[in-house]
Amino acid sequence: MRRSVTEFAGVISRALLAVSNQTLPTRPWTPSLEQTLHQLGCRDSLSPILVARVIDPFLLNHHSLAFGFFNWASQQPGFSHTSATYQSVLKSLSVSRQFNSIDKLLKQVRVQKIILSPSVYRSVIGSLVAGRRTHMAFSVFCDVVSVVPEIGPEVCNVLLAVLSSQGAIKSARKVFDEMIKKGVRLSTLGFGVFIWRACRKMGLGEILILLEDARKVDCLGFDGSIIALLVVHGLGVESRVKDAICALEELRKRECKPDFMAYRIVAEKLREMRDIVDVEMVLKKKRKLGVAPRANDYRELILQLVSERLICEAKELGEVIVSGNFPIEDDVLNVLIGSVSYVDPQQAVSFLRFMLEKERMPTLLTIINLSENLCKHEKGEELVEVFQLLSMKEYFSNLESYNVMVSFLCKAGRVKEGYQVLQEMKKKGLGPDVSSYNSLLEACCREDLVRPAKRLWDEMFASGCCGNLESYKILIRKFSEVGQVEDACHLFHHMFGKGLEPDESIYKSLLQGLCQEKNLEMALHIFQKSVEQDATLANTLLSSFLLCLCKEGFLNAASKLLCELTCGVGCPKSHLTLLKYLSDIGELPLATEHIQCIADKSPALLHAIQTELAASLSSSLEPDSVLRLSREMAKLSMPTTNNSPVAHTAEVTPADARTALNTLVTLLEFSSVHYGLVELNAGGGTVHGHGADRSAVAEKELECCWVHRVPERVTVTELGRNKHNHHFLISIAEALDSSKNLNF
Repeated sequence: MRRSVTEFAGVISRALLAVSNQTLPTRPWTPSLEQTLHQLGCRDSLSPILVARVIDPFLLNHHSLAFGFFNWASQQPGFSHTSATYQSVLKSLSVSRQFNSIDKLLKQVRVQKIILSPSVYRSVIGSLVAGRRTHMAFSVFCDVVSVVPEIGPEVCNVLLAVLSSQGAIKSARKVFDEMIKKGVRLSTLGFGVFIWRACRKMGLGEILILLEDARKVDCLGFDGSIIALLVVHGLGVESRVKDAICALEELRKRECKPDFMAYRIVAEKLREMRDIVDVEMVLKKKRKLGVAPRANDYRELILQLVSERLICEAKELGEVIVSGNFPIEDDVLNVLIGSVSYVDPQQAVSFLRFMLEKERMPTLLTIINLSENLCKHEKGEELVEVFQLLSMKEYFSNLESYNVMVSFLCKAGRVKEGYQVLQEMKKKGLGPDVSSYNSLLEACCREDLVRPAKRLWDEMFASGCCGNLESYKILIRKFSEVGQVEDACHLFHHMFGKGLEPDESIYKSLLQGLCQEKNLEMALHIFQKSVEQDATLANTLLSSFLLCLCKEGFLNAASKLLCELTCGVGCPKSHLTLLKYLSDIGELPLATEHIQCIADKSPALLHAIQTELAASLSSSLEPDSVLRLSREMAKLSMPTTNNSPVAHTAEVTPADARTALNTLVTLLEFSSVHYGLVELNAGGGTVHGHGADRSAVAEKELECCWVHRVPERVTVTELGRNKHNHHFLISIAEALDSSKNLNF
């Protein structure tokens, strides 16, 4: 029974997601995914509607898979994308804000004159604005002005507001004009921010014309009183006080009744100018004509501003409300404190102070956000002030809130104040717990206060609070760093007595410290503890430990350690790390001795190391070093009992002639020394390699083959006796062809 398009789309998407689970979280497009599509028979059933259904809805949140599938489809014979496929992939890319890919596809759409749904442009413009690719969003808007009504008022108003906030008034004016022309409703957010910022560059007459144009389209889309306040504030910021006084009357005539806050802005500006007469005149008009500000309307606007990340506008509006002691709700103050602290921590502290003066308390999340941003801006004094203000209001009443205070004081480097809070917690019977102590321990170590850290450690255990893994990690890392390795080792062994097992970072810092202090015996003892604890952990540590030993001159010890390891510890990669290091510093005799040790112990391990060495050749910065090692290994290689020649062939297409030539010559020398007879066929010329002396001849012959053209294909045939050499041919092919498009 033939499956429907929707059913088959579901099968394809599930298969792609299942295969890509191996590469989480990025889920890149890989050849294995293309192989999966071939196995499913996608090529035979491929159609634009199938591609669109696979992407939307199944791959909308997996942009790499969506775009990869889209590109794969475009490469299939006889397939052409349609508006449906472009719409689905653009929708996915918009969700994940992949702006470069969006730009590339939109250019294709323009060239091919493909018509897309307005809903797609709505998603694209919204994504670009949210990602602050405002210029690109404006460009897309200009390309699709004919469908602006279908794009909708929400996206258009946000674009208008963000352009205005960024000072792009000319672009904002074009968006405004198109919205007026097409009859798109203006919101308080969009029109408000636009006219607010336009006051900086336009005369009052132009501002009033904008207002009249907006009124012609829709008199209900925006709040007239808020618009009046924003106009007056914008003029006041520019010190255009006379225009502001005039605007109060003109705005009222145009059904934008100024509220008490608007009149106060003008009165305060006049007071700064010491114009007492006009101050009284404005206040008299306020009492007679002004209306009370509606707190809920301002609340909605501030929350919208913060939601669209127009933080400076939210801050300025909040300042107007707070400075005049006008009503503002707790949730708005919490939002203002947390968000404004990101751009202006001191103003955020002012909002907090206003809140506390009103006997209202911020949420703990607000204090966390404020503290985080004060630390980022290195405002330690302000942070201490904040906690003092809160303490005076008895804000800290439980372990959680106290730990927040200790944590951020320590993060700001205020160790003394953090310790004082710790003592206060003890007096109140609120702990402290291990989290409190860890914050202080971390701060002491960061500030190089090692002695106080030791005393704090003793105090922690004396108070009945046992350290956790993080506690030990903090001190062991610091002790190892400053050379106090005896103390670090004492803590290391103390952990086991408490039933705690060290993690990788503890072992690494301790082993490095011991090597730097030349304490070889203890370093080997500690590494042996990792072997006893977990073989996987020991294998993870081994390469870095070997390098530490080598850098401190313990070359023989490093070799001996590897040769004596058992219990599944010691992989080919770790042997290769040591051998490369020895070869790079000219210790070839010791490297040879180590290779002999491996050959005596395990020929299979030697072969595995040879394979790793071959794989590393193309990416090695020191190919000569690799070749030296390969020669030494070749001398010790034992042929298999199978005397029949085994031939394997790899075919690749090199990216460019010179890269391929250099790689082939190096590989020829390596493979002929290491594996026996190798035959290269490149662009019609054949080269045989049998020994290192063939490399110069090979280079000449290859240059002759490629002098006029780059070969379409290079064939590498291995005629050696070792049946495992097929893996080496794969290494050759991968070195030549970055796309890894291999045929065997």
